Amino acid sequence: MKKDTKKEFSLQAIPEVMDIQTLALYLGMGKSKIYALIRMKKIPASRIGRQYRFSKSVVDEWLKEKLITRHEESQMSFSLNPIEKNHPNEPIV
Repeated sequence: MKKDTKKEFSLQAIPEVMDIQTLALYLGMGKSKIYALIRMKKIPASRIGRQYRFSKSVVDEWLKEKLITRHEESQMSFSLNPIEKNHPNEPIV
Protein backbone atom coordinates (compact mmCIF):
# COMPACT_ATOMS: atom_id res chain seq x y z
CA MET A 1 0.00 0.00 0.00
CA LYS A 2 1.36 3.42 -0.97
CA LYS A 3 1.94 5.79 1.91
CA ASP A 4 0.13 9.15 1.74
CA THR A 5 2.77 11.87 1.85
CA LYS A 6 0.36 14.77 2.40
CA LYS A 7 0.78 16.48 5.73
CA GLU A 8 -2.52 16.99 7.48
CA PHE A 9 -3.12 19.68 10.04
CA SER A 10 -5.89 21.77 11.48
CA LEU A 11 -5.83 25.54 11.22
CA GLN A 12 -4.77 25.71 14.87
CA ALA A 13 -1.76 23.42 14.27
CA ILE A 14 -0.12 25.31 11.41
CA PRO A 15 3.55 25.70 12.32
CA GLU A 16 5.15 29.15 12.44
CA VAL A 17 7.81 27.98 9.96
CA MET A 18 6.53 26.01 6.96
CA ASP A 19 8.18 24.02 4.19
CA ILE A 20 6.95 24.03 0.57
CA GLN A 21 4.50 21.18 1.11
CA THR A 22 2.94 22.74 4.22
CA LEU A 23 2.72 26.15 2.55
CA ALA A 24 1.02 24.56 -0.48
CA LEU A 25 -1.62 23.07 1.79
CA TYR A 26 -1.97 26.31 3.76
CA LEU A 27 -2.47 28.41 0.61
CA GLY A 28 -4.42 25.76 -1.28
CA MET A 29 -2.15 25.78 -4.32
CA GLY A 30 0.32 23.43 -5.93
CA LYS A 31 3.99 23.21 -5.07
CA SER A 32 4.95 24.05 -8.66
CA LYS A 33 3.04 27.35 -8.42
CA ILE A 34 4.90 28.19 -5.21
CA TYR A 35 8.25 27.41 -6.87
CA ALA A 36 7.24 29.69 -9.75
CA LEU A 37 6.38 32.50 -7.30
CA ILE A 38 9.78 32.01 -5.62
CA ARG A 39 11.59 32.24 -8.98
CA MET A 40 9.71 35.46 -9.78
CA LYS A 41 10.47 36.76 -6.26
CA LYS A 42 6.75 37.26 -5.68
CA ILE A 43 6.44 35.38 -2.38
CA PRO A 44 8.50 35.91 0.79
CA ALA A 45 10.78 32.90 1.28
CA SER A 46 13.93 32.02 3.18
CA ARG A 47 16.42 29.60 1.75
CA ILE A 48 18.26 27.31 4.12
CA GLY A 49 20.74 25.25 2.18
CA ARG A 50 18.75 23.79 -0.71
CA GLN A 51 15.38 24.06 1.04
CA TYR A 52 12.90 26.90 1.32
CA ARG A 53 11.14 27.90 4.51
CA PHE A 54 8.26 30.31 5.01
CA SER A 55 7.32 32.22 8.12
CA LYS A 56 3.57 31.99 8.70
CA SER A 57 3.38 35.54 10.04
CA VAL A 58 5.30 36.92 7.03
CA VAL A 59 3.13 34.93 4.61
CA ASP A 60 -0.02 36.16 6.36
CA GLU A 61 1.19 39.76 6.06
CA TRP A 62 2.05 39.18 2.38
CA LEU A 63 -1.47 37.88 1.82
CA LYS A 64 -2.95 40.99 3.43
CA GLU A 65 -0.87 43.20 1.13
CA LYS A 66 -2.17 41.30 -1.89
CA LEU A 67 -5.85 41.83 -1.03
CA ILE A 68 -8.05 43.15 -3.79
CA THR A 69 -11.09 44.79 -2.24
CA ARG A 70 -13.88 47.14 -3.12
CA HIS A 71 -12.68 49.39 -0.29
CA GLU A 72 -9.59 50.30 -2.34
CA GLU A 73 -11.74 51.01 -5.38
CA SER A 74 -14.05 53.33 -3.45
CA GLN A 75 -11.08 55.38 -2.22
CA MET A 76 -10.13 56.23 -5.79
CA SER A 77 -11.86 59.58 -6.21
CA PHE A 78 -11.67 60.53 -9.83
CA SER A 79 -14.29 61.28 -12.41
CA LEU A 80 -14.56 59.63 -15.76
CA ASN A 81 -16.95 62.34 -16.97
CA PRO A 82 -14.99 65.32 -18.38
CA ILE A 83 -17.96 67.66 -17.83
CA GLU A 84 -17.69 67.21 -14.06
CA LYS A 85 -14.06 68.39 -14.11
CA ASN A 86 -14.91 71.81 -15.50
CA HIS A 87 -16.60 74.75 -13.91
CA PRO A 88 -20.22 75.01 -15.09
CA ASN A 89 -19.51 78.29 -16.93
CA GLU A 90 -16.32 77.11 -18.63
CA PRO A 91 -16.43 75.62 -22.13
CA ILE A 92 -15.40 71.99 -22.49
CA VAL A 93 -12.20 71.76 -24.49
